[in-house]
Amino acid sequence: MCVHWLQTSVALLLVLVSSSISKAQKATEIRRFQLAQVQQGVAVDQTHFYVINNHSLTKHSKSDGKQVAAWNDTTGLLKHMNSGVVIGQKLYCTHSNYPDVPMASSIEIFDTRTLRHIGSHSFGLFPGSMTWADFHDGYWWVAFANYSNKSMAEGRDNRWTTLVKFNENWQQLEAWAFPATVLQAFAPYSTSGGTWGPDGLIYCTGHDKPEMYVLKLPERGHTLQYVKTIPTVSEGQAFAIDRSVKNKQVFYGITRNDNYVIVSVVE
Repeated sequence: MCVHWLQTSVALLLVLVSSSISKAQKATEIRRFQLAQVQQGVAVDQTHFYVINNHSLTKHSKSDGKQVAAWNDTTGLLKHMNSGVVIGQKLYCTHSNYPDVPMASSIEIFDTRTLRHIGSHSFGLFPGSMTWADFHDGYWWVAFANYSNKSMAEGRDNRWTTLVKFNENWQQLEAWAFPATVLQAFAPYSTSGGTWGPDGLIYCTGHDKPEMYVLKLPERGHTLQYVKTIPTVSEGQAFAIDRSVKNKQVFYGITRNDNYVIVSVVE
């Protein structure tokens, strides 16, 4: 009887392990574009992708990577743009004064048709450096990073990194901490890119590891819940899910050491 129970238990364990392995996901590269400069991240819409650099932008055709527009800050007022998200015909780019302290952030807004700068929203001094933002379910979701290196502010390390929920008028509603396992993966840096996925989960990246971390809002408490890690070809930084593609999850990421934008599909 005991032997039969043991055999049944082992068989069940093998089935569960096999099922877990079969469900493991990874990002498979389907295309890449080498460009003149790729520093911070990439945004995407139905026909184009947008490369975000510290204080410049370029717009490229998704079909061949050809540059069709460019913008450079000539004022010296922008220091460190981090990421971007396209909503309608506007490109919203997060900006901070990294690595200066005290930390200050803003969102800079551009017309996707021309890359003309059309607006700005300042957060002023905030307890973190804004690295990514997304608009989902009628709210803004913004990540404010803290670091465990020389950019540490006021004794804080990357455990102070937070995801903040705002309404459409930028009034803060809620905020969550990041789970310890993901913060350890980020260390000594923090989250550099993130967005809501079509499955209702939060996808985010760190500074340089070829990994994407999947999180969800907790049913209770103040800390985001870790779901899984997806190995990627692109290396951290800001990325974008191509929402114009249906029935599969295509995303654009970067490798900034060699200036590539990499298109991948999560399988």
